[in-house]
Amino acid sequence: GVGMGMTAPVSITAFPAEDGSLQQKVKVSLRIPSQFQANPPHPSDESIKIEERQGMTIYSMQFGGYAKETDYVNYAAKLKSALGSEAAYRKDFYFCNGYDPPMKPYGRRNEVWFVKE
Repeated sequence: GVGMGMTAPVSITAFPAEDGSLQQKVKVSLRIPSQFQANPPHPSDESIKIEERQGMTIYSMQFGGYAKETDYVNYAAKLKSALGSEAAYRKDFYFCNGYDPPMKPYGRRNEVWFVKE
């Protein structure tokens, strides 16, 4: 029964298939605002879980516009290419992040994150 408003980024965990496309399973994560982090309200929907995301070092690529799945896949491929074979990062998943509300038409910010191993 507590309203917390929208937080940024909205982070989607993407699980790439062998061909680079995304598998049909995704995990959407929202940041709990600071004032609720010590004692977050319990979700009334059993499918919603509260998880703590550990600190991490990431490789990131930023892009604009209204991001679609194909945009995230394409920018993930660009980031992979930019990193080359020397960088060690998790290959079994990556994060697709959006920072803006749907009604913001210009200056939108999206990012793809690879987690450094």
